[in-house]
Amino acid sequence: MKHNKMLLLILMILPWLSVPFLGKRTIKRFFPGALFMGAWITVESILAKKRVWWRFTDKLIPGVMGEIPFIVGPFFVGSLWIFKLTFGNFFRYLIVNLITDVLFTFLGMHFLRRLGIVSLVRMKHYQMSLLFMAKSVLMYIFQGSIEKLRNKPRALLQRIFS
Repeated sequence: MKHNKMLLLILMILPWLSVPFLGKRTIKRFFPGALFMGAWITVESILAKKRVWWRFTDKLIPGVMGEIPFIVGPFFVGSLWIFKLTFGNFFRYLIVNLITDVLFTFLGMHFLRRLGIVSLVRMKHYQMSLLFMAKSVLMYIFQGSIEKLRNKPRALLQRIFS
């Protein structure tokens, strides 16, 4: 159990070591989409606990949602990286998310279950993959809306001064 807590801490911190390589513009641009989805997943986790979709048997901090290390670490930072590498090409975005989601839901969850950290209860692996893909599409739509709002003032000024 002590090793699991160390693993969860590393899992949460390690992705943040790559953040300086993203660049300030990328972080500023895609932060809203990643933050929106982090909040969405937090709410989803409350629903998942009530419906017993999965169960965390080992948590980083007792009494705190077991999903927190995943939301704060690989999901948030991973979302920034995936947006940086794929935003603007929806097909590429879907493929990268599909690969990432399938790897996590099948291999990652198997590994985490064997360590006694988390296990699926009332959800199958393919259902979790579908849930992740739906969230990926939602996050892309949200980020696209943010991009349109950011560009609207520029387009309006260009029309006025043209």
